[in-house]
Amino acid sequence: MRPQIVLFGDSITQQSFSLGAWGAALADTFSRKADVLVRGYGGYNTRWALFLLHHIFPLDAATPPLAVTIFFGANDAALSGRTSERQHVPVEEYKENLRKIVHHIKECSNKVLVLLITPPPIDEDGRFKYARSLYGDKAMKLPERTNEVTGLYAKQCIELAEELGIPSINLWSKMQETDGWQKKFLNDGLHLTPEGNEVVHLEVTRIFAELGLSPTEMPLDFPHHSKIDPETPEKAFQIKCE
Repeated sequence: MRPQIVLFGDSITQQSFSLGAWGAALADTFSRKADVLVRGYGGYNTRWALFLLHHIFPLDAATPPLAVTIFFGANDAALSGRTSERQHVPVEEYKENLRKIVHHIKECSNKVLVLLITPPPIDEDGRFKYARSLYGDKAMKLPERTNEVTGLYAKQCIELAEELGIPSINLWSKMQETDGWQKKFLNDGLHLTPEGNEVVHLEVTRIFAELGLSPTEMPLDFPHHSKIDPETPEKAFQIKCE
């Protein structure tokens, strides 16, 4: 049985198996080495994600995942009193919810590689234009998310990773290192373009490799075709895959 890599998060994770998206790219990177499972839930915040833990990561699972990415915060950071306030989670609670998620996964197995990913930055102008394209004059007049506030959530995510001694990706900062990041990496001010997805894919594979989870070092699930003798194919399946 192949080991599993579970992607747990909100819509940015749910969309990660779209054409050219980061989850699909990760599945290709680990092809025949590990199964990449998407557990992304559009619109969810960390408060609601807690209700999913025992379903997605049962404590009595025979084989816990090899690695898990936790990618929440874009909805938690929705502003109270604005159009998306039902998703808002105070930043202090967001940090503690992430802590609970990590602890639960580590309770399944302390060997699981857990990787925290911050929410991406917010292009407020892009969000407004997207809302206008959907709702016209009825669209929001004030932003439902701001880059400044989302940065506070990203900061808490990184701080928690440091406290727990687990790896993290500061996507909020990383993307803003590139000029024109607003339109290059975000297609509606929040969700990812193909270029934005590539940033996530490269960062996740980089961190995994640094921590010993490199596909080049992992065995194939079954022998490579070059190892199969057409005259006696059964011999190839009696030895450990290399």
